[in-house]
Amino acid sequence: MKDADTIVLPRLASTEVDVEDPWGEDHAMVTQATTDTGRWRVTAWLVPALLTVALCLLRAGAATPPGGGTPGLAGSPLLRWWAEVLGASGPAVRVVSMVAVTAAAALVGLLAARLFAPRVGLLAGVIFALLPTSTRYAQEVQPYALTVFAAVLATLLLVRAVDRPTVGRFAGYGAAVLLLGLSHGLALLLLAGHGWSMFVFRRGVVGRWSAVAILGALPAAVALGLPGGVVGGGIARGSEPTLDVLAATPRNLFGVTALGVVLAGLALFSLPLRRAAALYTAWAVVPPLGLLLVAQARPVWVPEVLLFTLPAWATLGAVALARVRARWCAVALVAIAVLGAPAQLARSMPGGHERATGDLTRVVHLWTRPADGATAREAHPAGG
Repeated sequence: MKDADTIVLPRLASTEVDVEDPWGEDHAMVTQATTDTGRWRVTAWLVPALLTVALCLLRAGAATPPGGGTPGLAGSPLLRWWAEVLGASGPAVRVVSMVAVTAAAALVGLLAARLFAPRVGLLAGVIFALLPTSTRYAQEVQPYALTVFAAVLATLLLVRAVDRPTVGRFAGYGAAVLLLGLSHGLALLLLAGHGWSMFVFRRGVVGRWSAVAILGALPAAVALGLPGGVVGGGIARGSEPTLDVLAATPRNLFGVTALGVVLAGLALFSLPLRRAAALYTAWAVVPPLGLLLVAQARPVWVPEVLLFTLPAWATLGAVALARVRARWCAVALVAIAVLGAPAQLARSMPGGHERATGDLTRVVHLWTRPADGATAREAHPAGG
């Protein structure tokens, strides 16, 4: 007797067909989902880039303190090269800064989408673009915009190199580290965060990472005269890390103290420290601690130097927001925009960036002249 329930029939369909979908009806849905994911990944970097351009154009002509960030000039061999080759042209160098911040916003979204999800990438890029300091330093003759771009690029290339360790990928990471160090010497503190992540999660490639990181950082160290003291192009003096100075750091770093508090609070909800979140946590936390330690021996505390940690703070906040409903994400983004709006729209003096550019240009020329007592007195006027 043959039982219809136990008859074995030959398989007519492809062996690749899912048992739950014997007729292949869901293949079209899978293709559509893949296409949608690809579109989301494009959106994750395109929207932040366009938003950054819009905010930069909106802020064009906004005012900045004429001496703001001056200590960072002496720590940037690349900026000094700009001053010599481009003649310290304000508009030309500001265009480079604007392009660097725009590219950084795109890379923030791209990297977060790669490590987490496209939604996280979109949120991270938008949060980064909404921070007042992101667009402020896109308008200035300062190295910080390029430093932020180099930091995000180096982290992205590190992730790619670790996922598939090849000579070419590690060479790309080394080039990004070189750009980072030449943008500002103290930005190499990012390597401490990268190193912590490597030692904890990817010990198998620590040796290769260490060699590439040292080779990439060495030219910047030589250009800055390190070790061997400060002569001409070395790291300029900043502030001693007193309680008052440290208390003002969130405002200097995020543009508004409340934004720093909000992002720090959201970062706590991005835990536990899984691999991706741990990489961003090390990026956000380790460099400030390293700068604080260095500042104990020498007054080099300049909050603007830590602007390259902004992408990490923005992404940690995005990870937390991605866990709630879309409407609450929208509310949070509106709140961030409202908190940063006064700083984004600030117009405190006529001429804005033109006046700041002129002052900074004079400082660049002072720092690129042979160092002597007169130069030091001119570069640091009393009460300036």
